[in-house]
Amino acid sequence: MTGFMKAFDLKGRTALVTGGSRGLGLQIAEVLGEQGARLIISSRKAADLEEAKTHLAARGIDVDYIVADNSRDEDVLRLADEAIARLGRVDVLVNNAGATWGAPAEDHPIDAWDKVMNLNIRSIFLLSQRIGKKSMIPNRYGRIINLASIAGLRGNRGATQTIAYNTSKGAVVNFTRALAGDWGKHGITVNALAPGFFPSKMTYGTIKAVGEDKLAEGVPLRRIGDNEDLKGAAILFASDAGKHITGQILAVDGGTTAV
Repeated sequence: MTGFMKAFDLKGRTALVTGGSRGLGLQIAEVLGEQGARLIISSRKAADLEEAKTHLAARGIDVDYIVADNSRDEDVLRLADEAIARLGRVDVLVNNAGATWGAPAEDHPIDAWDKVMNLNIRSIFLLSQRIGKKSMIPNRYGRIINLASIAGLRGNRGATQTIAYNTSKGAVVNFTRALAGDWGKHGITVNALAPGFFPSKMTYGTIKAVGEDKLAEGVPLRRIGDNEDLKGAAILFASDAGKHITGQILAVDGGTTAV
């Protein structure tokens, strides 16, 4: 590999992807591994991780996994320490694990609010802090990719009742900018992907109830995301091709937030 394409190469790099057993996390794990990174993926369920490991290994990807519930502080810290111990260091951190909850704002349960906030933003802070302090800052190198959402860039529309989710993803947006400003001096970039509507376990019910065609009507490209659409943006942020990009939020939404 020569020339410009070498900038996208991740051979010799290591990566930790949370929520990496399925959906968007697995999609990102695929492209990082295909570009040569050694991977650790994490999620709450060992069976899901084993299935994902088999899937990735069949593609020639060097992957291991750690079971961790990122809603628990002790699991987040253990995940960081075990990942560093196994990989030697963590060059790329993908903060993807997340949750949502649907309820009218006036009736939204406070325990559900806390659950969404703890997983979607508190755990990202704790994991980034630990990985940064123990690996990226000492090595003066790091790529942090946070999964935000176009829900963090705008208010709800119509029947969507996800105020905690939207608020948490808005927090991810500004957390990304703030951390980028703090850690740029250490050679660490911090960026966020803001997906539009993609098929996942989280969105399966909506797709089944509404239908893909209806969901795509308000999208300029007239389609929702697929199993490949995050890969280009993720590899840009993870590799040296994006070494002068930090603090940015990239919407991958078919143009939804552009109109």
